[in-house]
Amino acid sequence: MNWTTDNQKNLMLLSGRAHPELAEAVSKELGVPVTPQTARDFANGEIFVRFEDSVRGSDAFVLQSHPAPLNTWLMEQLIMIDALKRGSAKRITAILPFYPYARQDKKHRGREPISARLVADLLKTAGADRIITVDLHTDQIQGFFDGPVDHMHAQGQLAEYVKDKYGTENVTVVSPDSGRVRVAEKWADSFNGAPLAFIHKTRDPLVPNQVKSNRVVGDVEGQICVLIDDMIDTGGTIAGAVRVLKDAGAGDVIIATTHGVFSDPAAERLATCGAREVIATDTLPIAPEKRFENLTVLSIAPLLAQTIQQVFENGSVTSLFDGNA
Repeated sequence: MNWTTDNQKNLMLLSGRAHPELAEAVSKELGVPVTPQTARDFANGEIFVRFEDSVRGSDAFVLQSHPAPLNTWLMEQLIMIDALKRGSAKRITAILPFYPYARQDKKHRGREPISARLVADLLKTAGADRIITVDLHTDQIQGFFDGPVDHMHAQGQLAEYVKDKYGTENVTVVSPDSGRVRVAEKWADSFNGAPLAFIHKTRDPLVPNQVKSNRVVGDVEGQICVLIDDMIDTGGTIAGAVRVLKDAGAGDVIIATTHGVFSDPAAERLATCGAREVIATDTLPIAPEKRFENLTVLSIAPLLAQTIQQVFENGSVTSLFDGNA
């Protein structure tokens, strides 16, 4: 496939070191090689990046996943963007499948940062013209970046997998909290208007990663419950939700999430919580030691590749949701 237009606009795919498997999968989908580069760490932790090919006049797409250590990979992406800007790339698109600091999108109390906005400012300052991301924790983060943001969704891919495997009969879509009900409604529509339920929970704002699931709001008895969330970090919330659903008489519980952060002890919790299957995408690399028997990982590469193609050709990214790409 020829990715050079009549005016010689040239698509270049560049990747950080956090998730090379995803970069190779996107490269294969696009038919565009990952641009070779030299990247190394100095003894004090400083990062050095240099691209081996000229980037002058290119339409550059910089793909970086952000697993732990998140700050290292964010800094590497910023340095890559700066190198592209100084190398005279025509347009620079930062691809962040998992947007870092997305949970810090507002001030809960005084003297707190809005770190998600800071990340957007850093990307802009480094030289990014556009952002591509997947399933932001909150939609408002789109407004933090001074430029176009293509907010893609993995729901279609996840929902199709669930429908193909489990059907649409006796399915209830469950939100892990009241804040995800609107997302759950979209899932319910894809299951032919399936009923909804949500888990009532309490959270201590002073203690991170600790949530108490209390009770189910909605009828789940005998139902196949599709429990959805945008990310799973330590797994405490979602594992607690499974137990509450089981106590309320639910049949099988299927967990579907876009971002498998899987900080310890998530793998152990998810493997033993009673869920029949946990489905995630590979927006983040999932190490072998964090995989378990009932985990299924779907590739996000086709969605990212289609988005890159539409952006490069100045097409409609919205068409990817409408099925008219």
